[in-house]
Amino acid sequence: MPSMPRDAIRTQVDGPPLSTERAEAHLVDRTANGELQAFEQLYRAYHPRLTRFLDRVTRRPGLVEELLNDTMLVVWNRAGTYNGRSKVSTWIFAIAYRKAMKALSRLDEPVQDEDNDDRPAPLETGPEYHAAQSQLRTALVRALDHLSFEQRAVMHLTYFHGIGCREISDIVGCPVDTVKTRMFHARRRMKALLSGGLEDWL
Repeated sequence: MPSMPRDAIRTQVDGPPLSTERAEAHLVDRTANGELQAFEQLYRAYHPRLTRFLDRVTRRPGLVEELLNDTMLVVWNRAGTYNGRSKVSTWIFAIAYRKAMKALSRLDEPVQDEDNDDRPAPLETGPEYHAAQSQLRTALVRALDHLSFEQRAVMHLTYFHGIGCREISDIVGCPVDTVKTRMFHARRRMKALLSGGLEDWL
């Protein structure tokens, strides 16, 4: 299915305009009632995001479409179990994470667990910052391949999806402190891999 911007969800929900989160929750509710059109909107909205996530954390492009479809099949079959305690995005990414972890386990890739590193990110101002961010993104993609599955997941969710530690803990099913520890070890590993001063941005 072709991708659709997430904002498109907001305009396709009946009634007054809803926030993206409320609109997505409404689509999940409609999906639970067997509305194929609502499910298709969720699929189109999450297809590009899940594709990027699964590609980076598994490092196996041939698996991505299968894992994405397996994830969305769970969304279709278990929409009625969504209880609204987390964001829809957290719920869907958690399903994708578990699918990826199980797939890599079947392929015999080690999946293992790794303090806190709460240093704030640099201020998002000025052309120098944005140029460095572009350079950093390219370097991160290369360096991520050297991390463990768990470390790749938290780094990708942080840097490429802008998700915070608390939500990541819900996605990967571990305490916030464990997420921060994985981030600490991932950053330390990547600082050793990155060159040209880019490690200062981690």
